[in-house]
Amino acid sequence: MFEQIAYAAEAAQETQQVKPMFQFLPIILMFGIFYFLLIRPQQKKQKELQKMVTELKKGDKVITNGGLIGTISSVQEDYFVLTLGDSDVKAEVLKSAVIGVRK
Repeated sequence: MFEQIAYAAEAAQETQQVKPMFQFLPIILMFGIFYFLLIRPQQKKQKELQKMVTELKKGDKVITNGGLIGTISSVQEDYFVLTLGDSDVKAEVLKSAVIGVRK
């Protein structure tokens, strides 16, 4: 009698075992969804912004993340010199602070 119970328990364990790949499949699918819906578009947007900043030149009107709107009067290695408003006020702004070009 005890042998029959032992054989039944072993048979039940063999049928209930799931392959490790199927256990991690939902996690892998979630990572894939997050990558294509969140990570990849953000990387693409960052790459476009970096390209836009490298193509800026003297005379372009830009907007900074602090809300300043000015015209580039000088381009340096890691910053721009902006002329703000009509009154020749100049400010040095890091290139990483520029978020857009104003037409």
